[in-house]
Amino acid sequence: MADQMSALVLDLVEWVAKEPRPYADVMDAWRTSCPRLTIFEDAVDRDFIESRVMEGGGVLVAATEAGVAILRAHGRLRTIAIGQA
Repeated sequence: MADQMSALVLDLVEWVAKEPRPYADVMDAWRTSCPRLTIFEDAVDRDFIESRVMEGGGVLVAATEAGVAILRAHGRLRTIAIGQA
């Protein structure tokens, strides 16, 4: 389960690293009712993603520097556009 969870955390970080996503979209795509599958929370706890309040309202979820570094370490950075990471 830990390997699968780590892969899913990387999937989430990669998804928001491609472009910051509205918080509501992230919750629609990644929320789970399974208490043993806490992908969003694990990514936040590991400082791989963060929520940013936007000027004028709204919240975006984006990859942090640590998130980009973990993607790079796992060979997943190639799918992110230059300048966004």
